[in-house]
Amino acid sequence: MNIVCLLVSRHNLKTSLKCFKHVNNGIVPCKSIIRSLKSMAQKVSQNKTYVAVNIPENANHATKKKFWGFLKRDNSTKKGGAPAAPRLNKHDLLRLLSLAKPEKWRLIGAICFLLVSSTVTMSIPFSLGKVLDIIYDSSTNKDEASAKLNQVTGILVCVFILGALCNFARVYLMSVSGYRMTQALRNRVFSTIMKQEQGWFDKRSTGELVNRLSADTQLVGNALSSNISDGLRSTVMVCAGTGMMFYMSAELALVGLAIVPPVAILAVFFGRYLRGISRGVQDSLASATSVAEERIANIRTVKTFSQEPREMDSYANSIKHVLTLSYSEAKARAVFYGLTGFSGHVIIISVLYYGGVMVSSNTITVGNLSSFLLYAAYIGVSLGTFSNFYTELNKSIGAASRIWEIIDREPVIPMAGGTIPIATPEGHIQFKDIQFSYPARDDVQIFENFQLEIQPGKMVAVVGPSGSGKSTLAALLLRLYDPGRGQVFLDGQDVKDLDPSWLRRHIGTVSQEPVLFSCSIRDNILYGADDPSKVTEDDLMKVAKEANVYEFVQQLPEGFDTMVGERGVMLSGGQKQRIAIARALIKDPKILLLDEATSALDAQSERLVQEALERIMKGRTVLTIAHRLSTIQNADTIAVLKDGHIVEQGKYQELLNIKKGAFKELVKHQTFQGPVDKT
Repeated sequence: MNIVCLLVSRHNLKTSLKCFKHVNNGIVPCKSIIRSLKSMAQKVSQNKTYVAVNIPENANHATKKKFWGFLKRDNSTKKGGAPAAPRLNKHDLLRLLSLAKPEKWRLIGAICFLLVSSTVTMSIPFSLGKVLDIIYDSSTNKDEASAKLNQVTGILVCVFILGALCNFARVYLMSVSGYRMTQALRNRVFSTIMKQEQGWFDKRSTGELVNRLSADTQLVGNALSSNISDGLRSTVMVCAGTGMMFYMSAELALVGLAIVPPVAILAVFFGRYLRGISRGVQDSLASATSVAEERIANIRTVKTFSQEPREMDSYANSIKHVLTLSYSEAKARAVFYGLTGFSGHVIIISVLYYGGVMVSSNTITVGNLSSFLLYAAYIGVSLGTFSNFYTELNKSIGAASRIWEIIDREPVIPMAGGTIPIATPEGHIQFKDIQFSYPARDDVQIFENFQLEIQPGKMVAVVGPSGSGKSTLAALLLRLYDPGRGQVFLDGQDVKDLDPSWLRRHIGTVSQEPVLFSCSIRDNILYGADDPSKVTEDDLMKVAKEANVYEFVQQLPEGFDTMVGERGVMLSGGQKQRIAIARALIKDPKILLLDEATSALDAQSERLVQEALERIMKGRTVLTIAHRLSTIQNADTIAVLKDGHIVEQGKYQELLNIKKGAFKELVKHQTFQGPVDKT
């Protein structure tokens, strides 16, 4: 029989017993262990047949850490949905202040002016005390007192003018620096957003990103300018006022400042709480902004279904949580400012009472007591301003943490970088052993061992039921996404090795629902060019005529300078589609991706668009996502996509002749629009 021996010390007694309890499947009762421990040790020493279990001395300390960690409150989320506040650490503060580095000289100048203006302000109580002492000094005659008053008043007027000029310079420099920092931060955030891959945008709403770009950056910019200015001014005034109070009377200063330490401790806890509330408010506001942005962008659909009341309720509910969190913030601010205000009053009353006693005993003059009271009042006001500075600083930390999440993220697919071939691509495309699922729904497999090859200068039409992954092929070729497994080749090179910008410059895309920007027709067409400034008017007219844009543009009063409205709402579907074709054609691409370019058009618009497409497809490799028979009949190859695989591939008539073929079933069930041959 094996005997288990525990090497027990006073450091690991509890842990040793716990480990021993599990030996031999817990046969030995825990209560009998202590009683029999001594006899067991004796048996071990006699028989020498045992299994030694060595328990490190710090094991018990680890248990203690786990125990206290268990007792700690989980701050990952707070009641009401507010996320917990991260502690205001040195790294967060330094990173926030690092944003001000480009404006350091303006800020240093503003701080210098701030020191001068604060010094002027803090000289007022001292000067007032001297004036009162002159007035109440009975040993001085009236003429001498009047001369002293005139002298002091003249000096004060000059000092106050200097203070006003310094205040002007401080506010101006701080404001300009704040605007510049906000602008730089917004540019940085927007640039980072633009660099992210498409899969990242699939998981985030437009409203959330717009809120980060507008509200959060504004909050951080204000914190680094006007808020820092107010905080520094309050700090200088508190330090100077405290020093002057001790200069006037150290005994009275100790009485007045006894309340400060408890208030400082309260401010620390308040700041942590407010930081968490601020993060919750910003997140909820981003969600509400997302709701509003989406509804306003799709206002035609809302009005078509008469859902205005429903959307009003939806937005009201989305901002209700913002209001709930704001109530919590208001309650916390009210408690904090109420206590700090009460503390200030306690200081004033204490100083008045104790100072009155000191004046009665001639320990301090009336002028010095008056100066002391003013300094105490200045410190009280400055502490209130400093509290607001601390509050706004914590808010800005909460907002900045969301901005850091965006700025720190490295895109999975870079915006640029990789091989840039010297020659123009021939257009030989291969999809080899592709396995893919979208990042936003990675549980749904789109492709599994997918294979497809497109020869240079050929047109391949991909057909299949809705949701079979037809449009995904275009996204993979453009490298908007990377496959989970497998490779996409262009002219024998993996597109992952190519520069994404170079790749996309040689691929023209026309989608089913083209998105136009809210600018002129000219600007929308030139958007497809690498360098719009190098496109001549003749080049513009040429592509406009090839895309059948020129005819309807000539009928517009402002021609190519006509504004199209948001998303091109002022144009018809056929007009938008033809502008999209011109936009794709302006860069003279070697490869064309046509994603059901004519499926949503009427017969007349389809004819015009189809004419344009037939002209621009000549001499180019074309991958078309087909929906109409008129599109696929002229294709060199038709690939039938089903369940992530190519199930049939060949020419139009060949596929129709396959009995019970997948393509024939698609035609038979009128998946395609147009005349159907049911032979």
